[in-house]
Amino acid sequence: MSIIPYNSRDTFYKSLFGAVKNDTPVRFKIVMPRSFMCNGAFLCVRRDDEEDFTRYGMYWAGMFSEDSEVWDVEISLEKTGLYWYHFDLSSPWGDSALYNDGNGIGRFLSADTERTEWQLTVYQKNFKTPDWLKGGVIYQIFPDRFYNSGSKKKRVPSDRIIRDDVHALPYWRPNEDGKVLNNDYFGGDLKGIEKKLPYLQDLGITCIYLNPIFEAHSNHRYNTADYMKTDPLLGTEEDFVNLCKAAHKKGIRIILDGVFSHTGDDSIYFNKYRRYGDGGAYNTKKSPYYKWYDFFKYPDEYRSWWGFETLPEVNEESKEYTEFITGKNGVIEKWLTLGADGWRLDVADELPDSFIDAVRRAVKRVKPDALLLGEVWEDATTKFSYGQRRNFLLGRQFDSIMNYPFANAVLEFARYGEAEKFSRSIMEIVENYPAEALNVMMNHIGTHDTQRAITSLVGENSENHGRLWQEKHHNLPKNKKIKGIRLLKLASSIQFMLPGVPSVYYGDEIGMQGYKDPFNRCYFDWDNQDAELSEHYKKLCKIRRENSCLKDGRIFFVSSMLGCTAFRRTDGHNSLLIIANRNEEDIVYNLPAEWQYAENLMTSDGVTDSVTVKKTSAVILRKTI
Repeated sequence: MSIIPYNSRDTFYKSLFGAVKNDTPVRFKIVMPRSFMCNGAFLCVRRDDEEDFTRYGMYWAGMFSEDSEVWDVEISLEKTGLYWYHFDLSSPWGDSALYNDGNGIGRFLSADTERTEWQLTVYQKNFKTPDWLKGGVIYQIFPDRFYNSGSKKKRVPSDRIIRDDVHALPYWRPNEDGKVLNNDYFGGDLKGIEKKLPYLQDLGITCIYLNPIFEAHSNHRYNTADYMKTDPLLGTEEDFVNLCKAAHKKGIRIILDGVFSHTGDDSIYFNKYRRYGDGGAYNTKKSPYYKWYDFFKYPDEYRSWWGFETLPEVNEESKEYTEFITGKNGVIEKWLTLGADGWRLDVADELPDSFIDAVRRAVKRVKPDALLLGEVWEDATTKFSYGQRRNFLLGRQFDSIMNYPFANAVLEFARYGEAEKFSRSIMEIVENYPAEALNVMMNHIGTHDTQRAITSLVGENSENHGRLWQEKHHNLPKNKKIKGIRLLKLASSIQFMLPGVPSVYYGDEIGMQGYKDPFNRCYFDWDNQDAELSEHYKKLCKIRRENSCLKDGRIFFVSSMLGCTAFRRTDGHNSLLIIANRNEEDIVYNLPAEWQYAENLMTSDGVTDSVTVKKTSAVILRKTI
């Protein structure tokens, strides 16, 4: 059948694309062949936490063509949440239904056929995310490994190992007790980041996301020892204030990492080893922090993060803990007041809704345009944890999420070239996420928790290999590195054109390599930079800076097949078309009429009614609307 009965991604069929605001009218249309003799059509909608569907009768709305007709209905949904819908149909031949084919297109199914419903995300109508991030570029810094200013540090604990050779790999081998202490440091500090702000500005960065900076007794600092102090190796509170001021002068914002699901056992709060005197929840039930933790058998048996005894979990719903983090003069307020522009919440799906709600209230109370970002690895609209569907992106919690679905889609396309799978993965997220959130998504292709992007693209699969193997294979062979740089250029070109905000993990722009933690956390190789790759990133940042359609423009796929994907970004001012070729040979891409003779932003090659896209590369074309 040539008739498309319904397409959720076409505004002819659904008047508003993607997620919709609550209390907002949305018109649904279906197109039925006359030969079907439809005598009744219903839009069936079910809220995720309800069992029954509400059936909305659709009305005959006239002919679509000589042999097809339109049925439609307009509805608005008052309650925010996740909804599912399909269409029930009646005819003299019996009952049937329209369900999702997996790409938004409706297909006819009988009652006994496996079915997929369409998702409809309904979010708060007053949901507004920070404008300053839209169209920008995030740069993630693992503080100990970026740049050492050489400044003398005070009150540094004696049990830390200071590394002299910044080109060496981090320590990972267990000690005589079988423990990996993560206590070796390369000396990166806040003043070092400030000194490198000109480098970041020249690259085109508009926002820095810092992994934890608070006092902690490991180099990753995800085992917080004191939320109210900077780590002594990173510098002082004054250093942080100066960094924020200097960054703001260059148009760069600062986001901090909030690790609020657990603390370190070696902390002022738990104090298992009495580094902080005789107090702490581990040593006395009279401690003001005792109620933060859940002890099964005091003091040695307690709830800990994923079973790691060094990371005792906190009870985030404890009144005392919530007040300490979100209350007046609390952790959130202090660091925003000192100059931070937002927070990233670690393991967001392990935090209860009530706590995230309180964090959002605190963030927006202190600095209304601050960003609240959550670490979620899956589709954040369908995420299920704490025994319920989560409310992350409905307008009352996070502004943005770390966009792992996009990251996976980009890396898989760049490595394997499955274009159809790529477009399907991208459009699922684009359709599910509210536009306000989508436009500030943290679109990374590598972080401190994943392999380096270049290693993911050409390295061997490390899933069944331990750290000894990863260390041995840390440096890619020359031929693989050359290919990896080509594929990284391809992947980053796609990354920078997608809805949301691209995030560069420190060092990816110069070709740094590495498998998993800790090999993805090496010191920035200031002495060995791939200049060509760095210039490529500068060009991409410039394209984002100069094209408004990358702030909040819609995405439309032009084609996606045979190892090549092409999509355009469009707003009311300009439009960009990216053509990404994963094939191992050049292709000549025949352009739609409106893109012929467009401006080529990536190469000096001319554009006629077609454009040549070299093997494993991408071109970006621009036209003014």
